[in-house]
Amino acid sequence: MSYTWFDLVGNIGVFLVVLAFYLLQTERITSRDIRYSLLNLTGAILLLISLLFNWNLSSVIIELFWIGISLIGIFKHLTRKSEGGKGTQNSPEAV
Repeated sequence: MSYTWFDLVGNIGVFLVVLAFYLLQTERITSRDIRYSLLNLTGAILLLISLLFNWNLSSVIIELFWIGISLIGIFKHLTRKSEGGKGTQNSPEAV
């Protein structure tokens, strides 16, 4: 078995998704923090790229959901910002 560029891309994606979860669990970021959604989105895209070369339907499906849910989080963050910042990451109700 050889280690290819798409294996590296997938491993970076795994690292980013796990990093996002770690930061959330250690309360360094909140789920409303755009960095959480961006880390998850980037990780899922990188994993999806690697899956194009090592096909696994179940993994592709979960990554597509991960991308969609991350985009919802980014959209919600951006709409909160445009509404005057109510519910931003520093507010008490953001947890």
